[in-house]
Amino acid sequence: MTTKTKTTTRTVKELQPNPFQHEILELVSKQRSNALKVDVLKKYRNEGLVTILIWNFDPSIRSTLPEGDVPYANNDEQTSVGGNLTELIQSKVKNDGVKTSGYYGTEDFSNEKSKTSIRKEWNKFYNFVVGGNNDITQLRKETMFINILQGLHPLEAELLCLVKDKRLSDKYKISFDNVREAYPDIQWGNRA
Repeated sequence: MTTKTKTTTRTVKELQPNPFQHEILELVSKQRSNALKVDVLKKYRNEGLVTILIWNFDPSIRSTLPEGDVPYANNDEQTSVGGNLTELIQSKVKNDGVKTSGYYGTEDFSNEKSKTSIRKEWNKFYNFVVGGNNDITQLRKETMFINILQGLHPLEAELLCLVKDKRLSDKYKISFDNVREAYPDIQWGNRA
């Protein structure tokens, strides 16, 4: 007697064109196999994604920004949230009004519109790592970082804060091995 084995192929959900980086990483996290994680990373590769993955996973890259919460918000936000940008971002992420899909579309988060994205800001990230830009002061670097965070969708800002501290895997189910397999052209190490 022969037994028939049923083979099912699982298809990966399609994202809209030019998705946010957090949407890509959420999709990667939902994949059950490493092969599917790698496939998603390959499919949605873009300079912003590659930059944040290198910043997070390359052991030779060290952030010049202080580790932990980002200690600034504008005056209105300081009193309503508790005085630091990290708490503001987290409150917006938890807010029921945050919609995560749509790149410059109809997304709405607390009646704010996204002014920028990691996809557009990635080329400034060299300012925030050791050896990237020694011509500007630490205060200027921190101010630039805060300004970028304030213009991002809250989930993109949260993602950037995780990357700054090399804690991407705390939220997203992605490993260095997944990234290395998806992007074999990246040279790891010796960047600082």
